[in-house]
Amino acid sequence: MEDIPIITDGPIERSVLYTIRVGEPVRDNIKNRLIITDIEFIKIREKKEGSSCVYYDEGAKACTIYPRRPSQCVALACWDSSEFMKVYKRPKADRKAIIRDRVLLALIDEHEKKCSYSELDRYVRMIEKEGGAAVEKILKSLKFDQHIRKFASEKLGISMDEMDFHFGRPLTQTITMFGLQVVREPDGSFFLTLS
Repeated sequence: MEDIPIITDGPIERSVLYTIRVGEPVRDNIKNRLIITDIEFIKIREKKEGSSCVYYDEGAKACTIYPRRPSQCVALACWDSSEFMKVYKRPKADRKAIIRDRVLLALIDEHEKKCSYSELDRYVRMIEKEGGAAVEKILKSLKFDQHIRKFASEKLGISMDEMDFHFGRPLTQTITMFGLQVVREPDGSFFLTLS
């Protein structure tokens, strides 16, 4: 929560953030296992060509936002993890602590209703019994997830680079957590298959 000013006032931009949503399977590096998160939290992206922070300058071997880096970075000392563990246990910032636009917040709430991970999990479990009907429900969630991103960009003027912050990672990517994958057709449509 103490990092909110470095997001709202800089130097951290929303385009380098993404949201881990409630119900999303994530790797808990402290417990060293995969968990289903029961809270929402925000993370800074890693570079596409590796696993280092987007703010790490490889050439200079330094953090480019060092004076205003996040609290977990301030607390991280490889020789003593006690300060980091204190930060890790503190309340996490979520989107509602940062976003003030009520229309955007209403869109996020609608997205959470129609694209929740608990509902996706339920639909995936229904595939064996209901077949195509369950797959259609999954596809409906995937399509809504795609639609709301485009809508928010066009109608609210939000950069597409910020969508992972506002709506979490695209379901077309995270659906792999359920053993499914999206195959895109040349015309832009997609279908589901087992991964």
